[in-house]
This record gives sequence, structure tokens and C-alpha cells, in this order.
Amino acid sequence: MGELASKYPTIVVKLGTSVLTGGSQLLDKAHMVELTRQIAALHKAGCEVVLVSSGAIAAGREHLNFPTIADNVASKQMLAAVGQSQLILTWESLFNLYGLHVGQMLLTRADLEDRERYLNAQDTLKTLLKHRIVPVINENDAVATAEIKVGDNDNLSALAAILADADLLLLLTDQPGLFTADPRSNPDAKLIREVETIDETLRSIAGDSVSGLGTGGMATKLQAADVARRAGIDVIIAAGHHPDVITGACGGESVGTRFVAHPAPLDARKQWLFAGPKQSGSIHIDAGAVKAICNQGSSLLPAGIVALEGSFSRGALVALCDEKGCEVARGISRYGMEELKQIMGCHSEQISERLQIHFGPVVVHRDDLVLI
Repeated sequence: MGELASKYPTIVVKLGTSVLTGGSQLLDKAHMVELTRQIAALHKAGCEVVLVSSGAIAAGREHLNFPTIADNVASKQMLAAVGQSQLILTWESLFNLYGLHVGQMLLTRADLEDRERYLNAQDTLKTLLKHRIVPVINENDAVATAEIKVGDNDNLSALAAILADADLLLLLTDQPGLFTADPRSNPDAKLIREVETIDETLRSIAGDSVSGLGTGGMATKLQAADVARRAGIDVIIAAGHHPDVITGACGGESVGTRFVAHPAPLDARKQWLFAGPKQSGSIHIDAGAVKAICNQGSSLLPAGIVALEGSFSRGALVALCDEKGCEVARGISRYGMEELKQIMGCHSEQISERLQIHFGPVVVHRDDLVLI
């Protein structure tokens, strides 16, 4: 292949469980060697590469010789606790073949929701890359609960791409990419080579995972692609068993489905708002407020609020929805739910009349708001 040239200086490669096992119940070590070879080639060419690796639970089952256990959270966390060490040992031994070191990072949503912890995670990741160490990232399944889980490694990889200031997120799966219809049931389905806008039509044709081994289907990959491209990152969904898929995609070959980075990416703080915290509730706003926020760059004022949903306190991330319930933006509320019940629908100058302590005329400031 000659000297490798990559058009992307920093790359995040996400490997799904189906890629690591080949659809079996065992880690496919031979294929993992091949994937490692390609990453090592990129590394030798001067690229920074982050690996987001699924497979901890599968590795745990294999190491314990496929025990018969209860199908509950505690059992899965036990498998993850056993399997995570086995998975990182495998990656360490494979990268050592190419003279490379790996560094493990286990994350939960709690590490990303808090701004300070988010920045600490970013510092750790960038320091690993600076010292030419390959970060291997996975969700901390051994301790994560439903409330603090990212939930799937597709979305975790998008967050990792943002943390790393990556240029490309490569999502490798058991499918060649995104099709115009489900290729399993429609023989006329065509592979979509390039996507510039992710809309409801595209989401409607995204199918589910068929391997039964992982947690993410095509829908979660679209979510991840949307988050990453809003941060100015190209995204490619491709088949993990396609020959030289990693080096080919990074070298500019037409592989899988490419999602073009947004031409006006969010700044660093708004990337965190869009991708990190989990929404605590929603604020429903009238048509005038939707227009002002979406078209005029305005903040949300109490006069535009028509309904509230969920339970949240001051400083929480909330979804801003139109009167039909469609999310149009999300941002940090300067007032909690109970305070908003008292001031919703009123003019800003009336806030001080209704509240003993108030925090200004704006409910969600434009600087703390991201359009969806």
C-alpha cells in the first residue's frame, strides 16, 4: 500500500461488539489483530487515534466460560467487571506487537455532565495523545446505573470525538453503512454514500442491530453522527470487516456512508451543552418564542412559556419544545420548575413582583442555548 497518508490528523475509531466477535460468542482475536495493524499504520503516519471499544460483557462471558446467570443489571455489571480487564489486556498485547502503549479510560455520563469533570476527562485524553499513547475508551458498565449511563458506545464515541477535538469519527459495525431502506427485507435498498443533513426521513429508515450482542443499532449511530457533525467532525459508518476499512476511510476512499461535518460547528461550550448533560425536563414555548429563538438569536423570556414538563432546578439542562412537543433547542435554565410556575407567561419586569429572589429577566440565555 506504500506510505499511508491520512486526510484526518485526529481520528476516533469505534468498534461494535459485532465487529469484535464476528457475530459469534467469542472475541475474534485474528480480526482484532488486523484492526490493530491498521490503527498502528495511522499512528506511524503521525495521526492521533482514539479507540472506543465495545466487547467487555462478551469478553467476560468468554473468560468465565459462558456461565448460566440471571438476566439482570447486577449480572451484566459482574460480566463487565471481569471482561473489561480481559478486553484491555487483549488490546494491550495486540498494540504491543507494534510497539504502542494503550491507556484505559472508563467513562459514565456523570463524567461528562459536570463541566469540571468533562474538562478533566478532556485533559487526560489529550495528554495520552500528546505522549503517543492510544486511549482505549469504554463505558464504565461495572458501576454505571441507568441514570448515569450514556447507554451505548456509539454516542459515547461521539462524546470522545468532541473531547479529542477529532477530525473524523469512524463507526465500524456489521453493516456496510446506511441504506435507503432495510436491506434485510428490501432487495432494492441502496447504500447512501453521503449525507449532509440528518432529518426525520433519514431517522425513519434507520434499522436496529441484528447481532443481538451489542446495544446500538443504526438509530444510535445516527444520533452519534448528528452530535459529532454539529461539532465539525466528519463521520463515517462502515463495515468493520471491509478490507483495510480504517486506513481506507482515513485516506479518503469512498467507504460506507459519510456524514459531512456541519459548516458552522458549535463552539466548545455549546458542544458540551449539546452532547454532555442529560435533559432534566422540558419547557414548552409559543410560536412567537420559537421564532425569536430560532430566527432572531433571542434568549427565552418567561412571556413565551406555555407549559412545563418534568422536574428540574436552577442550572439544569432543559429541552425547549414548541406547542406540538417537538424539541427546537436545549439550554440551561436560570430558574427552577417551581419558580417558573410562578412567572411563566408574565413579562420580565413582573418577575420581581412574583418572586422574592430572582435571577434576571431571562429564563434561558442565548449563550446557554443550542438550537436543535
